[in-house]
Amino acid sequence: MKVLRSLKSAKKRHRDNRVVRRRGRIYVINKKNPRFKARQG
Repeated sequence: MKVLRSLKSAKKRHRDNRVVRRRGRIYVINKKNPRFKARQG
């Protein structure tokens, strides 16, 4: 998982990416291809 300042590029990497807020952190998750995970905060 990558920790990024901006998740805009992480969101555009794959069309199935979802931006989710959990416990005050923002995550990019992808069910079909789990290697596109990213976290912010």
